[in-house]
Amino acid sequence: MLTLAIQFILMKNYLLVFSLLLSSFIYGQEMEIGLDKIIERYEGFYKEKYEREQWPELSEAVFLKEKLFLSKTLKQLKGLDQSKFDDQEMINAELLELVISDKLFNLDFQSYLFPLNAEGGFITGIVYGIQGAYLKDQESFDKYVQKLMNLPGYFKKRISWMMKGTADNKMSPKLVVENCIKVLNEFLDTKPEQTFFMNPVKGNDLREAVVLELLEDRIFPAYRNLRNYLQKQYLPKAPAAIGVANIKAGKRFYEQRTRYYTTLEITPEEVFNIGQKEVIRIRKEMDEIITELGFKGDFAEFLNFLRTDPQFYAKDGQTLLKEAAWITKRMEGQLPKFFGKLPRMPLTVTPVPAAIAENYTAGRYSGGSYENQKPGQYWVNTTKLESRPLYVLPALSLHEGVPGHHTQIMLAKELENVPDFRKSTYLSAYGEGWGLYAEYLGKEAGMYTTPYEKFGALVYEMWRACRLVVDPGMHYMGWTRQEAFDFMSKNTALSIHEVNTEINRYIGWPGQAVSYKMGELKIKSLREKAQENLGEKFDIRAFHDVILMNGSVPMKTLERIVETWIAVELEK
Repeated sequence: MLTLAIQFILMKNYLLVFSLLLSSFIYGQEMEIGLDKIIERYEGFYKEKYEREQWPELSEAVFLKEKLFLSKTLKQLKGLDQSKFDDQEMINAELLELVISDKLFNLDFQSYLFPLNAEGGFITGIVYGIQGAYLKDQESFDKYVQKLMNLPGYFKKRISWMMKGTADNKMSPKLVVENCIKVLNEFLDTKPEQTFFMNPVKGNDLREAVVLELLEDRIFPAYRNLRNYLQKQYLPKAPAAIGVANIKAGKRFYEQRTRYYTTLEITPEEVFNIGQKEVIRIRKEMDEIITELGFKGDFAEFLNFLRTDPQFYAKDGQTLLKEAAWITKRMEGQLPKFFGKLPRMPLTVTPVPAAIAENYTAGRYSGGSYENQKPGQYWVNTTKLESRPLYVLPALSLHEGVPGHHTQIMLAKELENVPDFRKSTYLSAYGEGWGLYAEYLGKEAGMYTTPYEKFGALVYEMWRACRLVVDPGMHYMGWTRQEAFDFMSKNTALSIHEVNTEINRYIGWPGQAVSYKMGELKIKSLREKAQENLGEKFDIRAFHDVILMNGSVPMKTLERIVETWIAVELEK
């Protein structure tokens, strides 16, 4: 016989599910509603969810509620008569359908069962969420304290889902788990007063004391518990195989990830073949520069020269930062030649936060915020200087700073008369495709001043072409990590450390790596189309403004936007 307590809990769960199904039924019986109302409800759902959650809620009831809401929203969205939409409504509908479909896929696939990646996954997500926290008053400080108090419970929920993932054969590979354990060890080896949790309260002795006590009593024990779980229980059962195809329904997962990250109806095999063709094309250009330099030796020897000669490396982190800042300022001086509209938000150059630098890439962009008066930040990794060559720094700076991510992301945040979800949505094919196109634009802006810097730009382009090969290679075609490492190390002049960190990143983030080159190829093809059709009427500033004027959009949407612009220009 069930105890009264158990009966009560079961009844409570039944009532919750019944209420969700009933509300879903009622919602589904409503009269047809318009696109504006659908967007309003979508944004309201996630605004309420964001304001309610200090950490992501991970209960089955919350997942069920979200799935029911998204399913009904998608059904209503697809039921609209799109022939009546204007240009902006069409963009709204196409982007919303892509975003909702992806959320539903991940909920159905239960991607939350394996939440780790090579950089830490949700563990480093905590750094991002805390690093730039702005505590403007007592109320915001109180919320921050409550957030820290709730962190141990959040870790416990993560652990419980990873345990279910273990039982369901949906786990992260050993290599990813080992990297996450390193991240946790680095945190636990740091003195509490020197952790990133203290950054929001620096300069206020009373608040510092409160947070320090929480760190010692609750946060550090929670981190130790998570580390011990990963080390003693999860790691021994984690698969040695690196590809996501090895988990339950993994091939289907990777096929969807490829379509989502490219926003194209394309298969992993097609991406793989495009990558091989791009590698051959770029290699030819690289060989031409080596010949121009008069280097005596083969391609492998030239790469070894670039990786080992001290002239290509900064002697200290400050020098590297100064060089990156100077490149950024030089490019800013060129921007009016290429853009009619630029963002108001300034860009700063700062080191990658120490808490995540060890397993981090050479650089990354951290977006600015008009609401929190926070500038855009181009993060430069100042650790392991022997693996940060100066000849690729111009390409990196253009990609992460201007005219790359900073220009694109902050212009998106300045959009007017568009739904909020348009300003915050980031599609890799568009954003990373634009970042890689920004590197290409550096050639026209005269940013690569030496043969080595020109070679460095090709190194970065080759790096992204190699991704089209090694990512599906590992996740879909059964490549080993060594095969992926050999392919990338033989075709790029990236340092061996960077090749290793990059390969690890792809292992822990299936599909994302192919978005860069596929997006850039689409933007380049649209520019070629515009130049061929417009001839002397083609204006590079106007073209770039058209590409950036709507924020992140799927590639088919971007193609329609450019084709419409071409038609209008031809009629003038």
